[in-house]
Amino acid sequence: MFENLLPPLNDHNLPYPDTIHPIVVHFVIAMVLFAVICDGVGYFTKNAQLHEVGWWNMVFATISIFIAILFGQVEAGLAMPYAAAVGDLNLHTLLGWSLSGILAAITGWRYIIRLNSPGSLPKAYMGLNAVLTLLVGFQVYLGDKLVWVYGLHTEAVVEAARGGLLK
Repeated sequence: MFENLLPPLNDHNLPYPDTIHPIVVHFVIAMVLFAVICDGVGYFTKNAQLHEVGWWNMVFATISIFIAILFGQVEAGLAMPYAAAVGDLNLHTLLGWSLSGILAAITGWRYIIRLNSPGSLPKAYMGLNAVLTLLVGFQVYLGDKLVWVYGLHTEAVVEAARGGLLK
């Protein structure tokens, strides 16, 4: 009934030319990592301007991660994952949602720090930045695995799944 309202799916099993999630999520990755680097260098050099750069990168990363999740959910739903890929896709989805909450909480904490002591960051915050970097790194690993190992949304895998060759 509703199938007529949706655009047709292409060779990537998407209603638009190619995946959008990786494009948006690369901005999130870059902004988070750049914020952590700016905060780290600012922490050791006592450069308040680097803290300001780190702050704004965290704000935009927090906004952008929700856009990345929106497209990620749509594209995961259309991915036609086969049995070998399902576990990693589910873990990638769970970690993505978790990172959105973690990033929002860290950014909220960072806002409070910025109001109370704009020129410095506590050690606990810097430690949490290190944990955030590890979580983002693991998420990148899972995303890369979904594309480069499992081939989700590649023409060959979509064609095999449509032909019933993947279970």
